[in-house]
Amino acid sequence: MKLINSTRGTVIAQDLIKAHSFWSRFKGLMFRHDMPHDAALHLHPCSSIHTFFMKFSIDVIYINEQNVVVGIEKHLAPGKVGGRFKRARSVIELPAGALGDLSTGDTVAFAEKNQAI
Repeated sequence: MKLINSTRGTVIAQDLIKAHSFWSRFKGLMFRHDMPHDAALHLHPCSSIHTFFMKFSIDVIYINEQNVVVGIEKHLAPGKVGGRFKRARSVIELPAGALGDLSTGDTVAFAEKNQAI
């Protein structure tokens, strides 16, 4: 799947991986050495994260039930606890520096890889 910024009509990530089961959310990005620059991990349901046992910094997008961005964290370092955003219902983790022009209030969408934006 692709992650799209619907508000601005831009692609945020070409390779979105879903972590929608307990075990896939639990594992997340722990113990990985890096993440491809065009990848993202969607944790759902999820309202907060940590970077314990991670080896690289990430950018984090917090979205509500309507896929509106309610919080953003840039360059969250390993061994840290992410912020708490009251209306967050899922979280998207990306390599540090991958957010582009995304802002709080923008809407994101999930599309098949071959689907045009």
